[in-house]
Amino acid sequence: MNTKTKKSSWSQTVLYPLQFEPIYQYRLWGGRHLADLLTAPLPGDGPIGEAWILSDRDDHQSLVSYGPLKGHTISQLMENEQEQLLGKLAWRFKRFPLLLKFLDVHEMLSVQVHPSDLQSNYLPAGEHGKTEAWVVLEAGPDSRIYAGLKPGTTSDNLQQSLKNGAVTDHLAYFTPKPGDGVFIPAGTVHSLGGDVVVFEVQQNSDVTFRLYDWDHIDSKTGNHRALQVDEAITCIDFAQGAIQPVVPLVEGIIPVRRELFFYCEHFHLWRLRGESPFTVGEIGVPRVLICTEGIGQIEHNDTIYTIGKGDIFLLPAVVGVCTFKPQCAVTLLEIELPE
Repeated sequence: MNTKTKKSSWSQTVLYPLQFEPIYQYRLWGGRHLADLLTAPLPGDGPIGEAWILSDRDDHQSLVSYGPLKGHTISQLMENEQEQLLGKLAWRFKRFPLLLKFLDVHEMLSVQVHPSDLQSNYLPAGEHGKTEAWVVLEAGPDSRIYAGLKPGTTSDNLQQSLKNGAVTDHLAYFTPKPGDGVFIPAGTVHSLGGDVVVFEVQQNSDVTFRLYDWDHIDSKTGNHRALQVDEAITCIDFAQGAIQPVVPLVEGIIPVRRELFFYCEHFHLWRLRGESPFTVGEIGVPRVLICTEGIGQIEHNDTIYTIGKGDIFLLPAVVGVCTFKPQCAVTLLEIELPE
């Protein structure tokens, strides 16, 4: 297909609610719980720690899973249909600015920190900082989230604790429960594990500095994973105290209970719970829907799109407002890109 024909075929396609194929990632700390959340079979029989459900990364491109644009990447959509996709935000982004994942953390994630956008010396060319947030979907009595530092923690005593294996003495923690929302600004020391499953929204970045790794040995290599202690220490916000689950702001209860969980410069996220029809999406800007419980239908241009537990839909700006009809009690997460 020549370039002229290719552009013509794009111009004839009006974007519609888009679903993507999950990208599964081996992680030594992972489990197999994502098989209960997503319909796409897990590969092999080893630990799968992450499912990237919307990714505009050069090495991991989300593919549209159905409709006229099936097989196209999110990067191609951003290049060829940026205005339809992003609407009045089209001028701001060259690639889709968020990376969305499900995490199944059977063992403990490394104790780690992400740099901010301002710490450019620690960001590879083209990368951003990494502020992220979690919505806890599954947790048990042994689950734990470490987030933030205990009072009095300094660079010196934290580095000393790394030498004697007592780093957790300086980390604030709590036992998560399903429904908790946890906001992790860049620069926050954090970890989680003990059979906890979360949805994660983050800046489109893959920059992580490991401070401590619980003496994990990667079965694929037989070695410990590399640490980046110096970089991690430099990027830590030592003024960041203990982080606890957020208290959501209830914005409405009829026809749907709408709770604002996260509102930062990189993303806004609401949780929607209901059994009666309600609206989703917004005029002129994109929204992302993630179903965490139940099943329902998105109605757009006389077409029905079924969304069930574990499914994600990107509603392009051109789609605007849609009606959502639950078939039972349903829980959705709805994400907005800030203007």
